[in-house]
Amino acid sequence: MTQATLDTRLDGVVGARTAKPLQRAFEMLTVGDLLHHFPRRYSRRGELTPLRGLPTGEQITVVAQVLDVRERRMQRRNGSLLEARITDGTGTLTLTFFNQQWRSRELVAGRRGIFAGKVSEYRGNLQLQHPEYELFENRDEAPGAEQLDEAAAKAWAETPVPIYPATAQMPSWTIQRAVELALDALGPVADPLPAEIRDAEGVMAYGRALELIHRPQTDADWRGAQQSLRFREAFELQLALLDRRRRAGLESSTPRPLTSGAAGEPGPLDRFDAALPFDLTGDQRLAGDTISAELAQPHPMHRLLQGEVGSGKTLVALRAMLQVAGSGGQSALLAPTEVLAAQHFRSITEALGPDLTAELNPVLLTGRMPAAERKRALLSLASGTCRIAVGTHALISEGVAFYDLGFIVVDEQHRFGVEQREALRRKGASPHVLAMTATPIPRTVALTAFGDLEVTTIRELPPGRQGIETFTVPELEMPNRAARVWARAAEDLAGGRQVYVVCPAISAGEVDPELDGDEAGAEERPRPLANVEDTVAELRRRPEFAGVQIEGLDGGMASDEKDRVMRGFADGRIGVLVATTVIEVGVNVPNATIMIVRDADRFGISQLHQLRGRVGRGEHPGLCLVMTTAEQGSVARERIEAVAATSDGFALAEVDLELRREGDILGTAQSGGRSTLRLLRVAEHGELIAHAREVAAALLEHDPELETAPGLAELIAREHEAGLLDNLAKS
Repeated sequence: MTQATLDTRLDGVVGARTAKPLQRAFEMLTVGDLLHHFPRRYSRRGELTPLRGLPTGEQITVVAQVLDVRERRMQRRNGSLLEARITDGTGTLTLTFFNQQWRSRELVAGRRGIFAGKVSEYRGNLQLQHPEYELFENRDEAPGAEQLDEAAAKAWAETPVPIYPATAQMPSWTIQRAVELALDALGPVADPLPAEIRDAEGVMAYGRALELIHRPQTDADWRGAQQSLRFREAFELQLALLDRRRRAGLESSTPRPLTSGAAGEPGPLDRFDAALPFDLTGDQRLAGDTISAELAQPHPMHRLLQGEVGSGKTLVALRAMLQVAGSGGQSALLAPTEVLAAQHFRSITEALGPDLTAELNPVLLTGRMPAAERKRALLSLASGTCRIAVGTHALISEGVAFYDLGFIVVDEQHRFGVEQREALRRKGASPHVLAMTATPIPRTVALTAFGDLEVTTIRELPPGRQGIETFTVPELEMPNRAARVWARAAEDLAGGRQVYVVCPAISAGEVDPELDGDEAGAEERPRPLANVEDTVAELRRRPEFAGVQIEGLDGGMASDEKDRVMRGFADGRIGVLVATTVIEVGVNVPNATIMIVRDADRFGISQLHQLRGRVGRGEHPGLCLVMTTAEQGSVARERIEAVAATSDGFALAEVDLELRREGDILGTAQSGGRSTLRLLRVAEHGELIAHAREVAAALLEHDPELETAPGLAELIAREHEAGLLDNLAKS
């Protein structure tokens, strides 16, 4: 029989009946896909899994022992119910089967096995309905049992049993059998990692690592295999990111140096700076100088600008746009929402003043513009009379053409996929790109998700900010404090100031799709999620808000309606704005002093930090009141308490990294895909990631085209082609 390779089709090795459900559940097509589906943990035939605290509603796999079995007739319908209790020695879990009495011959008291199913609760007891299971052989049933001595029996009981990420249709032991078929069929595995790096880093051979992570005889086997494969994962990722950065630097681009105007007159940037009513912060000036120097180079800039809420990133970006405009080029600012795009457009035109606005003719382009207005905007972009364009995904659409696109700014870049940014980039001749984020990124995440970008950080806030106080309002534990929230808001309204109220849902039946928290405990909530529609009605009924204009805002509203509400709030006519996360970033109303977040446990740390950054932006200090029904000790409550404890976004980013699940950190919700990371955990393996980057950088410096490592060159090419790096950048 021909030996299989990692590229061999899976159905040719495990059969179509197994390959098809593996493809449906895990997108597996090849032997390599299957062998890179690593066990999530290991158990033993002689070791039981703790059954206490199992999460209801989730698919679980446990190792346990049958305690007892009983059969009874059902009272409300025909048939019988078989109930088997399994135990870990302290807790119990009930297995229930309808009309399957024959299982009592298998589920004999004392037998051990792996049990898998979805945890539910019935009359206070945890149960699995119609679970899948695989029983271990008893010692006297094992092949050759009569020859087994005590040491052999002990080894058999203690051999690690891999437990795989599984589904109801594809349980762990079925995956294990498929893996063993694949390993038995697999021929010699080519190792892309050069021998000198393997030796220097103590990495085991590729084929050996795959064998031992799936079929270990001891704990040392799988631990060594994990360590080797984890280094490979970190190294290959960093090599691919560094290679992408290197290749981007080899592209040609039109230099956009800082120039004077006609006849030596000051250029747009000089005139803008001269009219600024304040001084730039030191961080703004340093960031601006760095970007200015890169814009003048003959190869495209690829830079990430991160900074605290309100640190002035947009001002830095606008100054760069003016430098590009001075050389005759156009700039495009891509924003994730219409509200944010409109806010940016208003802020830019106000900052430019009437003369520069008339000269540069900035336009706004969104998907819901009236046809005539859109036509005028498209014409000015194509003719070059517009030097600055601000818009949403509409900027990417077909039919949008630029005369000379020289600079792209992507705001809140984590909301966009790489292919979306590339679609805009292709509308110019290798334009310079500046990605911005108001969510500070821990170094390990930056290296892992954005390692192909140079990073500039702004920590310094402009002088004159009054600061923001944040308080947790536990509604169930402190109902009086919860009642006081609305009275406190009324006090600021009476003083002529304004209030934000943010809800996690649009209406009783529609949750905000941009929520970044979790749904844990949602079924135990004392009431439905707070929503914009009902909150507006509730506040309008409150006597303390009599005479105050209260309006709602969400992302699904018509463009002109959203614009009407935002303008009304910006000019002070609307006193209370009840909104979803649509106002999370970019919205600037200096007179707003209080941010009330309802059901705050449904928001992530970065979202809460961004939301409170909407207040305290003027002459009055800000106050953020974070309301929740989450219990003390829960992860959701920990998130809220962390936000209340510090206003340092960089410190919060590290806390967020510690509290989040890996999929939340590097997830791919934008594309519906999954993170490409398998064994690497950015919250745990920061030192390994940084070290792997150093090793990869040293290799590329010595051999930029990887001529001495053709296996790595092929691997990197395949990763780029498959868009695996793009998945990581969509977090």
